[in-house]
Amino acid sequence: MSEKKRDPYEVLGVSRNATKDEIKRAFRKKAIKYHPDRNPDKREWAEEKFKELAEAYEILSDDRKRQMYDRFGWDGVRSTGFSGFRDINFEDLFSSFGDIFGFGSGFGDVFSSISDIFGFGGRRGRQRQTRGNDVRLDVEITLEEAFHGKKMEIKVPKYTQCMKCGGTGAESSDDIISCPACNGTGQRRIVRSTAFGQMINITTCSKCNGSGRAIRHKCKECKGTGRIKKSKKISIDIPPGVESGTRLRIQGEGEAGPHGAPPGDLYLVIHVKPHKIFERHDEHLLCEKTITFSQAVLGDKIPIETLDGHTTLTIPAGTKSGTVFRLKGKGMPRIRRYGRGDLLCKIEVEIPKKITKEQRELLIKLKELGM
Repeated sequence: MSEKKRDPYEVLGVSRNATKDEIKRAFRKKAIKYHPDRNPDKREWAEEKFKELAEAYEILSDDRKRQMYDRFGWDGVRSTGFSGFRDINFEDLFSSFGDIFGFGSGFGDVFSSISDIFGFGGRRGRQRQTRGNDVRLDVEITLEEAFHGKKMEIKVPKYTQCMKCGGTGAESSDDIISCPACNGTGQRRIVRSTAFGQMINITTCSKCNGSGRAIRHKCKECKGTGRIKKSKKISIDIPPGVESGTRLRIQGEGEAGPHGAPPGDLYLVIHVKPHKIFERHDEHLLCEKTITFSQAVLGDKIPIETLDGHTTLTIPAGTKSGTVFRLKGKGMPRIRRYGRGDLLCKIEVEIPKKITKEQRELLIKLKELGM
């Protein structure tokens, strides 16, 4: 029997609608608390706790894995190929987590504050600049557009790099100098003696915010920030099969970072408008079709509208009102998977409120015949 794993949201202590920044802050705080060097008497326990935190962060910081977990739990996460960190050596996990699991230097930044506390910071050199903020934009599309996919151009209001100074924030290149407070390192080192030995705490220089530089004369266009507020046109591809709540990440199209730092990402949140005919349930579509009493009794072939044309549905003789027919492969495309869902057509038998004299006479005859 496989080990029952805890809910990643519970492990990190965040709500199910927590932002990436909230998830990252929660991970930092708990990773420091459970680092084995902070728990020398319970090192094995602390390593397991640390691995559990790393697993939770890896899932909730990755849009695809988080979406699969939210919909299908741990089975959904395993379907993405993620097998966990429980069998990985702690030192390997701590020192090269980003390289092993493909998060690159971005995930390494999460560990940077932990490394500083335990005296590993000297290997990092100057602190990386803070990246720009992520941007969220809500996009509304029709069900037909969600079915076929859509190429569209959108305007994104955001901070972009100042063209006059190239994002440096300086009036000229001669105005950029080393920070006098930290001598260009971007860091301050504080050595403390504790019961566990000497500890080195490396903090960001408050004068230059870790950049290691200072500006003598600020750019007049951006007032020294390296950014200006403007709207940018971006072409995007919405894949077939998206549903309301789908988040699409466009890397590097968020706000520019301060003083030339890397930009954040753009997140598009898709909203699909209600349809006049179809009701959507994941990859399946539901519609209703009304037929006459005679069609229900005798059977018939009726036209059915789909999102990619028309098809014919055979109504067997004796069909009851409320019967649901399944049209295989006539639903929505499955996003990130092959194939399509089904179209479920619910039959309603119409009972007329008014009938002609001739219809009434025929119905009386049918009644006398036992129908």
